[in-house]
Amino acid sequence: MSRASQTSMKAHRHNAIRAILTETPVFSQDELRRNLLRRNVDVTQATLSRDIHELSLFKGPNGYAFPNGTVEDAELPSADEVFSSFGLGVRQALNQIVVRTATGSAQPVAAALDRERLAEVVGTIAGDDTVLIICEDQKMAGQLRLRLEKLLEA
Repeated sequence: MSRASQTSMKAHRHNAIRAILTETPVFSQDELRRNLLRRNVDVTQATLSRDIHELSLFKGPNGYAFPNGTVEDAELPSADEVFSSFGLGVRQALNQIVVRTATGSAQPVAAALDRERLAEVVGTIAGDDTVLIICEDQKMAGQLRLRLEKLLEA
């Protein structure tokens, strides 16, 4: 397996862990592993322990938590990193952009775009493998589309 592929899988796992912990309390590594399996992320206990350490998660009375209590405070990958790992295609329709992603990756991509508060982006809507990005106008959508296309080429 290539190093880039391993990095992409790790980023996907970390994003899945972040999503799970923002949606539901998790009280054990085994429970977290089962939640990951439901998202088609198969992970060993040793890898999961490393991921927990790398994400600086701690286990408190309410289960696993992020430093300072929120996922926003944890060190998250940039929108460029998330998009280049999971983006598959980009199409523009007037002031909107449709992004195709790997299955199960649309929400982490949309969340990363939302976190960056890009001037071009009014908002995002994510499904399972598709993100709809609504831009201020057609010109801004074109600029963002070009940026995202360059990330796919890298």
